[in-house]
Amino acid sequence: MIRVMVVDDHEIVRKGIIAYLQTDPEIDVIGQASSGNEGAKLILKEKPDVVLMDLMMDNGTGIDATKLVMKDYPSCKIIILTSYYDDQQVFPALEAGAFSYILKTSSADEIVAAIKKAAKGENVIEPKVASKMMTSFRGTSRKPHDELTEREMEVLLCIGNGMTNQEISDHLYIGIKTVKTHVSNILAKLDVHDRTQAAVYVHKNNLLSKEG
Repeated sequence: MIRVMVVDDHEIVRKGIIAYLQTDPEIDVIGQASSGNEGAKLILKEKPDVVLMDLMMDNGTGIDATKLVMKDYPSCKIIILTSYYDDQQVFPALEAGAFSYILKTSSADEIVAAIKKAAKGENVIEPKVASKMMTSFRGTSRKPHDELTEREMEVLLCIGNGMTNQEISDHLYIGIKTVKTHVSNILAKLDVHDRTQAAVYVHKNNLLSKEG
């Protein structure tokens, strides 16, 4: 049995969704709320498996509620169910920890299917939303090394050239401890585990050919 909660400030919509969900033998609706703040408190208290969460509500938005829930109950699968799919709503909701994002134009069967998939760990992203995400990602050319400071990039290039920490220290006229700090920051920003992987990253992205 999938324990579900519905959070939506429109009573007719909320009760309509609940009425349909209650016809499915695999779903148990354990609660409902009409605002983000109320919903977050109830979710943290009752611990449902899946939540249908509206976005635009008074007294706490769906994004606010999602952030609160994810902080203390990260295993909860929150499905955003909304009429909005603009950048100002989509990306903040997903960044807050929403598991799926579907529109209220979805059929009742599609909503039920999204709930069952969420319970299995499979997310559903509305096609219009997915398209918007892909367009955004295609327009983003930044790579992990773009987040490095100028000095960190210099250290990374030294790593790519096979230099040791001492050699980097001598080459850049900085202390060995400073070098180690830079190396640690670089590994974190590039999301690699060691210097070898960092060196591979340098060559894979042809960073040495761009030096100077």
